[in-house]
Order: sequence, then C-alpha cells, then structure tokens
Amino acid sequence: MLLSSRLAVRAATTATRKFSTKAPIVPRILDRVGNETGPGGRGSDADVKVAVFGATGFLGRYVCCNLGTNGYMTTMGNRGDDMEVRFLKPMFELGRSKFEFYSPRDRDSMAEVIGDADIVINMIGKYYETKALSNIEKFPYLEYKTNFTYKETNVDIARTIAELCTEMQVDNLIHVSSMAATPDTTSEWAKSKYEGELAVKEAYPWATIIRPTQLFGPEDRFLNWFANAANMYPVVPLIDGGHALTQPVYMADVAAVIEKVVDNPEQFEGRQIDCFGSNDFSYKELAQFVYDITGQEPSLFDTPKSVALSVAKLLQYQGRPMITPSLVELWNQDYIPPMTQEEYDAEPESENKVYTMKDLGIEATLIEKIAFSYMHRFREGGHFILAKGYH
Repeated sequence: MLLSSRLAVRAATTATRKFSTKAPIVPRILDRVGNETGPGGRGSDADVKVAVFGATGFLGRYVCCNLGTNGYMTTMGNRGDDMEVRFLKPMFELGRSKFEFYSPRDRDSMAEVIGDADIVINMIGKYYETKALSNIEKFPYLEYKTNFTYKETNVDIARTIAELCTEMQVDNLIHVSSMAATPDTTSEWAKSKYEGELAVKEAYPWATIIRPTQLFGPEDRFLNWFANAANMYPVVPLIDGGHALTQPVYMADVAAVIEKVVDNPEQFEGRQIDCFGSNDFSYKELAQFVYDITGQEPSLFDTPKSVALSVAKLLQYQGRPMITPSLVELWNQDYIPPMTQEEYDAEPESENKVYTMKDLGIEATLIEKIAFSYMHRFREGGHFILAKGYH
C-alpha cells in the first residue's frame, strides 16, 4: 500500500475514533485477553509479534522483560554474538524469543529483524560517540576514528527503521526519544534526538513517540555517575554550580508505559507521551542526596562550563567516558517537562494532546523509594555497618 493511501486510512480512523484517557489494561500473568491462546501471560501466545531494536540497553532489558511476561513473540536485533544477549533469554518462555543479527549500515539485515512484526520498538541510543584507534600512514600512525556518530545513531538509524516500517506495512512503531530533544538545545546528543524525531515522523507519521526525562534505576548512568565520580576523581564537578534542574523518571515506569502502548497501540497512533518524575531537583541537590546514601565525602567543585568542556574534550576518548562535551551541555540546561502535570491535565482532548504517564494510569515512582536499594553498595562496609550486631 502506498504511503499516501496509508495516511488516508489513518486519517479516517483518527477522525472516527473517540479519544479517551482511560488507561488500557495490561494483561498480567494469569489473565487472558483477545486472541491469546494458552493459560495466560508468560506461557501463552499473545497473538502479537514485536521487533525490538536496542533490547540490550538500560531501558530495553526492562521492556523485554515485560514483553516476555505477557507472552509476546519478540524478535530482538543483535549486533554481536548471541552470548552477549543471553541474559535476555530467561525473560521469555521457550520459543517466544528470537535473536536476529543486523548491522545498522545494512538495510536488508534491519528488515530481517522487523520481519512480519506487528509492532516495532526503537530504543537505540548512545550517550557518547563510539571511537576506536585506527592506523594511518603518517606520524603518529594512529588516530581515533568515530564508529557511530550521534547523527548516525539517533537520526539515520531511526529514519531507516521508520522507512522500513512504512515499506513493510508494519502496523505500529514506538520510538523512544528524550525530553531534552529540542531544536534550540546546545547538546549535540539532544539535538540529534530531536532531528531523529522529525525523521521518524516524516517517514512514519503515525509513530508513537515516547519522551522520558533522565532515567534512574539500578544500572543507570545518572545517580551511579555521582558515586563513581567520587571514587575516581579527587573532586566531583558541578557544572556552573549544578543549579540546572532535572526531573528524573524511574526506568520501570517508562517500560510500563511502552508495555501499555504495545497492549493497545491503535489508541496511541501518532501520539507523544511525556514521561517524568514527580519532583524536580538541581544537580547539586542530587549529588548531596547520593552522598547522603553512600556516605562518601567528596569535594563538590563549582566548575565553570568552559573548564568542564575543556576537560570533557580529553576524557571523551575513554572507552566508556564519564563525561563528554555533549553531556556537559546537557547538564548545564534544565532537563524538565515543558509543562506541569496540572497543565498537561488541563489540555483539551484532541489529536495533538500530549499524554503523560498519569493518562496511562501509571504513578511516577519516587526516587527516594528506589535509590537506596542500589546505591548503598557504595558504602564502606555496605548497609550492615550502620546496624548493631553485624560487626
């Protein structure tokens, strides 16, 4: 079917649909829904095929766990050896998961991942540009060569996936972007995420766009960053005093949002869903919060942005850099939703209404309830050292 014909069908469907903020019900382990066969949940066939790009990432592994729990047949794109993704296999019933090798520069291999999927989820992303040493003929005979740039990762790959979804007539596409993705951002990473959104909407106009703020959780590079920085460096830098605001969201809440969209994708076609936490914090407040948990006593250094950028330009060549120029820019600007929850709620129901987690029946998890469970490992002696009778 031609793109223009598909757009006409989508427009007719949208015009007749009654928009509702009632949260769709996500099937749980013992429930059966729709055309599902089997006892329900993990041991069943949900009669929906899902293709996932970015399955091994911080958010991706939790999304895959939800898909496996609810019996979705899931194909996960894999750029390496099968052993690298073996930790995902126990999340699925035997035969309900498939791992397909692909190269982001090979369009045909990406089409193999999508196959006959009903829904495609794109969570590909990288907070730094991957680099590797390469030989050159002249002195010093080595140079750093960029493997994938921000543009390639966040724009070109996203566009390719969206174009393939249109060509292969995939019913629904879920694209994970970022709340920081704005046209006027100074962060190269955030700007590429914005351009990626535009590319996806152009190639697949009815895609569902998920826009989270910074994610926190056990494997995050957010709260863990402060604790690791205290162990690695003599001082912990706070960009321009750490006064910029952020409103972090729990990664499991965002995974639950994606699961609800997968369960009822037609309701969210062409929609944007903003995901954010209950409270905003400055980076200085978050640093103090982390060190209250870990018991670390680093020196917090008010670092001018210009100095931080100079240091980041050197440290970005680490294997997994702690800081990059793009990250400095990102942490120097507010990373919060454009409206308060009340303002989102007051928006009239229409095709352009932006949904939030509240519209899907998901209450934001407080950072105070989760952080201790994975940050106490940085304490000397663990959490037992504070209790009598253990030492």
